[in-house]
Amino acid sequence: MRPIDLEHLGNEHVICCWQVDDVLVDPGPESCVDTLLDALGDEQPRALLLTHIHFDHAGAAGALVREWPDVEVWVHERGAKHLADPTRLVASAKRLYGEQFERLWGEVVAVPERSLRVLRGGESLDGWDVAYTPGHASHHVSYRHAASGWVFPGDTCGVRLPDGDLLLAPTPPPDIDLDAWRASLDAIEEWDPATLAITHFGDYADVGEHLARMREALTRWGELARRTDREGYASALRDAFTAALDGPAAQAFGQAMPPDDQWLGLDRYWTRRLELGDSR
Repeated sequence: MRPIDLEHLGNEHVICCWQVDDVLVDPGPESCVDTLLDALGDEQPRALLLTHIHFDHAGAAGALVREWPDVEVWVHERGAKHLADPTRLVASAKRLYGEQFERLWGEVVAVPERSLRVLRGGESLDGWDVAYTPGHASHHVSYRHAASGWVFPGDTCGVRLPDGDLLLAPTPPPDIDLDAWRASLDAIEEWDPATLAITHFGDYADVGEHLARMREALTRWGELARRTDREGYASALRDAFTAALDGPAAQAFGQAMPPDDQWLGLDRYWTRRLELGDSR
């Protein structure tokens, strides 16, 4: 298992691409593709395993297929169409990021349909098990490397850095679903992982404790979002970053989950619950 730090925007411990033999799990954004290629040297992967299609995890997929036309791209069926035609995805993101889009994520290249291996969850393929794990995103899957027992859960198991003890759930819009997220944590726990290898950032063998803390974070921060507004929530996150982490680590944590974006996903979730008749 090889963690490749993509050094997003020149900073360490923000985005990790995992190399497992001839497979890359979450190759990151296209803005980091030169760092990834330099790390790989002459090694060419057989497949890119995407946990979901957010640009920080999957934005480089099309550019890498252009570099290596024979590489397979694994993706959940809900995300596949957006890889084949990213027009709407990019347009939506540019409304959020504006002029910063290219600096953050680079060029988003379409993935040819012939390169896609479309997943539903529940598969066992080429030494990998796949689980459908929504909550952070409706098109999210997690992977278990059968030989080692390592699990690659994308954002389902949160953001945690090697330095410091902070563990939080990234909750950008539009797909946050706390009920589905808890069920996804249960599904990962049923795999009995040897280690959790997360994109933001690193590998952790204290699996039971990590999952328990994730459940607590979903409850605590989910409830806070109901009681406050976007500004108050972002301020609470920044306070948590600086209380638990030193300067560079706090910056990396905030880059992995920008505090101004996180309330929006939770507010959308609670609004949807109210529309469905949940009086809580």
